[in-house]
Amino acid sequence: MEAVTKNIPALALRGLVVFPNTTAAFDLERLISMRALERAMESGERELFCVTQRQLTVDLPDADELYPIGTLVRVSQVLRVNEHVIRVFVDGLSRARLRRLWQRDPYLQAQIELIDEIKPLRSGSRTEAQIRQAYSSFGEYVELTQNHGVEALAAVFNATDPGCLADLVANSLNIRYEDKQSVLEELQPLPRLRRVNEILRREVEVISLEQEIEGKVRERVGHIHRDFVLREQIKVLQNELGEGDADEELDTYRTRIKELKLNEETEKKLLKDVDRLGKQPFGSAEASVLRGYLDTVLELPWNVLTRERTNVEAARKILERDHYGMEKVKERILEFIAVCALKPDARGQAICLVGPPGVGKTSIALSVAKAMNRKVARLSLGGVRDEADIRGHRKTYIGAMPGRIVEAIRRSGSMNPLLVLDEVDKLGSDLRGDPASALLEVLDGEQNHSFRDHYLEIPIDLSRVLFIMTANTLDTIPRPLLDRMEVIELPSYTDEEKVQIAQRHLLPKQREAHGIPRTALRLDDDTLRAVISGYTRESGVRTLERQLGKLCRKTAMALNNETAKRVSVTAENLPDYLGAPRYTREKAPKKDLVGVVNGLAWTQVGGEILPVEVNVMEGSGKLELTGNLGEVMQESCRAALSCLRARSAEMGVAPDFYKTKDIHIHFPEGAVPKDGPSAGVAVTTALLSALTDRPVRHDVAMTGEITLRGRVMPIGGLREKTMAALRAGIHTVILPRENEKDLEEIDQNVRARLRFVTAETVDAVFAEALLLPNALVGAGLEPFLEAPESVLSTALRI
Repeated sequence: MEAVTKNIPALALRGLVVFPNTTAAFDLERLISMRALERAMESGERELFCVTQRQLTVDLPDADELYPIGTLVRVSQVLRVNEHVIRVFVDGLSRARLRRLWQRDPYLQAQIELIDEIKPLRSGSRTEAQIRQAYSSFGEYVELTQNHGVEALAAVFNATDPGCLADLVANSLNIRYEDKQSVLEELQPLPRLRRVNEILRREVEVISLEQEIEGKVRERVGHIHRDFVLREQIKVLQNELGEGDADEELDTYRTRIKELKLNEETEKKLLKDVDRLGKQPFGSAEASVLRGYLDTVLELPWNVLTRERTNVEAARKILERDHYGMEKVKERILEFIAVCALKPDARGQAICLVGPPGVGKTSIALSVAKAMNRKVARLSLGGVRDEADIRGHRKTYIGAMPGRIVEAIRRSGSMNPLLVLDEVDKLGSDLRGDPASALLEVLDGEQNHSFRDHYLEIPIDLSRVLFIMTANTLDTIPRPLLDRMEVIELPSYTDEEKVQIAQRHLLPKQREAHGIPRTALRLDDDTLRAVISGYTRESGVRTLERQLGKLCRKTAMALNNETAKRVSVTAENLPDYLGAPRYTREKAPKKDLVGVVNGLAWTQVGGEILPVEVNVMEGSGKLELTGNLGEVMQESCRAALSCLRARSAEMGVAPDFYKTKDIHIHFPEGAVPKDGPSAGVAVTTALLSALTDRPVRHDVAMTGEITLRGRVMPIGGLREKTMAALRAGIHTVILPRENEKDLEEIDQNVRARLRFVTAETVDAVFAEALLLPNALVGAGLEPFLEAPESVLSTALRI
């Protein structure tokens, strides 16, 4: 007989098998399944080919990912559950073999071959025995599970054909879809029924065992509950008879308290609380509170001190091994260790490490604990707004607990740990109190020897604790709290420092994290400089570490694909691994321009060149300020204009320029907010350049605040600003005279390659930065370039 084939839409089922002569319901969520259903409903026969997927996680299966045998079904009813789910009711018609999957988009279209149901050759005693065994086992299964309806039971027990009976029973069982598929793929009726009987017998045994275990557990729990009730009744009777004073629990508490050898006041209070516990009635809430309180107090490491490392050189080696640079922090910690060597009972300190994100404040604090051989505990204070987080709650409240300081000491297991208070600048405050105020006593060496937590209500000695705080800025830290700290500033890293940190720490760490052998990935210093300049813009090294991790992942892919045994990344092929550079360094102009001055700015990710552009046009004296400027910067621009107006005659500027000229001051990159007074000198120089048509030297950058009298005031962030000038190709940097002392803090490489000019007034700035007007170049006035500014101004007026 010739096989019957059909080309119909197919449904790929996940975890579900449909059998012939049965009714099934399932939900459709995938778009390909909904389109297949729509195509079937458009045809008059409403037929679908239901086939089960091998893997449940595949969304768009191929022919190899589907089982070869499925079921031809007819759709009987369709219900829309919601806009994303459709429930379908189908009737199984016959088995079918998947011959070919014609298409996968927009829905599955399959060519199937119908499989006729094979009738047994003879119906003998063996067949009857298999059928009776199926009836019996299914009856036991239904009795154990008790989750089958009357109609399903009637359909099974009315079936006499072995193949049909096997399909009905398999469809009713709650078993794995792999087992159901094995039944569907068995085409011979008697072997199919034997397979179903094996599955039924296994399921009955498993369910019986589960119920037996559950009964034993329930019986065991009943015995435990009965014993608990009886023991509690005995305790109640003992308390009524006055025999509770000799309770073993109270004796244990008293023994542990006396073994701690606390001071007399603390020991007396704790013993009093033990006596109060003994007088509490059974089951009272006060007894639970007292037990929790005593357990918390006794868990603290009273009189436990770790032996500190007093060898300065050994500590120095540990600090140098873990971190590159940070000389100020290392020197301060080594000084503290040296003091502890001479005076072992020296008080702890409160040190605040301030610096931009990613420079290693937290990691150096943890490294300090290792160098000093102290226990360490870390507290993150970012977003803390409740005073009780620091001092704890009164134990009369439900859910009361000690504050974070006491909890950190308990976790550390020592009374002289190193506590790292992270993000102290991000403490908040609200109606529940000010946690920054609660820290005042904690960090004060004159008071913290008897710190009292609200929960404990007994003094705790914090004088041996070394506190290291971390913060990104000092502006949000209250002054009283800041007064109790020793502030150490961690500046942003120079490019050379980042190169060293990457070679010594970040790259080995990322190699180990990604399983890359040392010889499999090679990066030289020039490549690291290219990564730093083109793919990172930060003060620290977090983004740099992520970029190195990306390189390691690319290397892992190359090694896994066996396309290379070793990857060498250079500055030339770096874009192949990290993509196009994300950042470009601001470069100084290539020629001298009128009204354009190179200013210097500080940002949280380091220093930047800040060009200042001024245009002077005929008009009515309007002043236009653009570039997303803050209030302080706008005031600085007006101060620069007033300074020039007051000295217009001396500077060779028309006295009425503020009436006849329109002045436009612009700071490029208008989308970036800018604020601060340090651009005052640059604005003044650009204004004078535009008003007198005198070009400004393109290789000069300047920074400084300007006053109405022309004085140059000091500024901050000099280290970062000078590094930005060097990167931009600047040769000379003009800075305030009062910042001359800060040159000692500048990187030695930067100092060697830049020329620094200090200025006390704007006259010195003009003399260094301004050139002859374009109209007078070649007119014989070049000798005046070396003359003082006042002489040059007189010559220009003549």
